[in-house]
Amino acid sequence: MIDTHTHLYLRDDFPDGGSDAVRRALDAGISHMVLPNVGLTSMEDLLSLHALHPDVTSIGVGLHPEEIDADWRPRLEDVFARFADEGPVAVGEVGIDLYHDPTYRFQQMDAFGDQLDRAYTMGLPVIIHCREALDDTLDVIRMMGDRRPERLVFHSFTGNPADARRILALPGTYLGINGVVTFKNAPELREAVAEAGAGRLVLETDSPYLAPVPKRGRTNESAYIPDIRDRIAEVCGLPPAEVEAVTDANARSIFNLSSS
Repeated sequence: MIDTHTHLYLRDDFPDGGSDAVRRALDAGISHMVLPNVGLTSMEDLLSLHALHPDVTSIGVGLHPEEIDADWRPRLEDVFARFADEGPVAVGEVGIDLYHDPTYRFQQMDAFGDQLDRAYTMGLPVIIHCREALDDTLDVIRMMGDRRPERLVFHSFTGNPADARRILALPGTYLGINGVVTFKNAPELREAVAEAGAGRLVLETDSPYLAPVPKRGRTNESAYIPDIRDRIAEVCGLPPAEVEAVTDANARSIFNLSSS
């Protein structure tokens, strides 16, 4: 199983830098973990964890939308400069988040477009953070025209079937499904997952957030991926082994990961 989105490097939640959580994940059958960056303060911890476990982790480079303000460009340049020689497998997590504060909506749209363009130039997929901003997110993607990256993952998708159809109408798009699919109050998400089918999904935890049932209330970690896989299997009417095989194949194709 591949966790396509996990922040095990966040020291407020993993004081040892995440190494113990990586080992627990491997013991649980997780074969690989993608570690997306969020901002300037997280970079060194992310790179340190990856350096300790280079065979089972990969990294994403990007500036999270909550890091965007009126003076975002120098920070974005700093992030990409720091990761230039680190072999990222994706640009992310990047996107638009209007949930808490829409003040910098247009700056977020500009920064998202900038990072989509960088992903296209680098030949990398994009891990997209989209919260209360689906219209704007899709508009920016469409505005990229011929410079739209070929592979896009809508991370932590929690929408309804109509939202999923709008996203998946774009070629090369996938939905990142995490512990929310196990929550009692997410029936529309489960409908969307069933309609999309495993062929357009990847598994993720978004650790340390959104621990799945029956782990609710704990710090989420990559070792909990089997609970997410099993709930998706139930929703899609498939054996867990098939969901695992299909979503792993999706993740390897998206992020160009080795099958070993």
